[in-house]
Amino acid sequence: MKDRLKAIALYSGGLDSILAIKLMQAQGIKVIGVNFKTPFFSLERNSLNHQELGIEIEIIDITNDLLKIIQNPAYGFGKNMNPCIDCHLLMYKKAKEIMHKKGALFLITGEVLGERPMSQNRNSLIVIEREAGLENRVLRPLSARLMPETLPEQKGWVRREELLDISGRSRKRQLELAKEMKIMEYPSPAGGCKLTEPGFARRLKDLFQQENFSLEEIELLKLGRHFRLEKNLKLVVGRNQKENEKLLTFVQKEDLILRARNLKGPVALLKRALLNKDNNYNFILKASQIVAHYCDKTEQEQEEVYINYFNQDKQYFYTIKVKPILERELEELRI
Repeated sequence: MKDRLKAIALYSGGLDSILAIKLMQAQGIKVIGVNFKTPFFSLERNSLNHQELGIEIEIIDITNDLLKIIQNPAYGFGKNMNPCIDCHLLMYKKAKEIMHKKGALFLITGEVLGERPMSQNRNSLIVIEREAGLENRVLRPLSARLMPETLPEQKGWVRREELLDISGRSRKRQLELAKEMKIMEYPSPAGGCKLTEPGFARRLKDLFQQENFSLEEIELLKLGRHFRLEKNLKLVVGRNQKENEKLLTFVQKEDLILRARNLKGPVALLKRALLNKDNNYNFILKASQIVAHYCDKTEQEQEEVYINYFNQDKQYFYTIKVKPILERELEELRI
């Protein structure tokens, strides 16, 4: 019967999820991975290839569902804009659907008791699986022996004595286990969910104040320096050559591109500028002053700012000569 047993794994590509899958495979369980994709997190780069891991994987985009949650999370936020409990609950519910579709009997995760204060404490883990309708069917192989027996253990599908009792934020035991299992390729634990980062969270909160926004504008939050000029008008200024080039891929027909006429200095993207008819010139002037500030000009020197836009597939440009914005005024506009 064991050859027919299937489990769904929440697979982030991180070391904890890789180890949880390996522990189940060692007990003869067939594992199917599910990865959830959003602008805030996705499959970890440099993670062990799921084909090397010997699992099929389904990648599910939950962006629209998660955006609704972020704007009104039932269980609140962590330190920033991270609705961790609500987010995990959403993943569990989606994974439950895959369980039914694939004929799997239980869910496994790489969660470690006490590793994350909001979503991986004992009470939160119990609440999440109960609310998802998965009570007693979620197995956490890395911490299982610190928790009550689950249905897979009670039924003898999984041998409890071969599961682990890891807790807390230390990675020592996971790293030792990776070495034992000869897992050489996995991402560092740094990074993860953008919603936990103070700067990104602040920008997202600001974006929510616009009348509307696109998914592309969420991706744009990861780049450059951001300045709010008006409720629906924002300037993004590149910090280096790589970001300058990346910003150009975000240009829409209602946007303006600004940069120094001599092309020394940053690329700046003024979002929705051509939709804003009222006081348009003053906002463009202000954006040009910000660009001049990052061209290493003194407050008395002037910079020629090159303004580029598209209209009916034709490219237009003009220049404005401006002094840099004052530091105090710049900080008032910074997001």
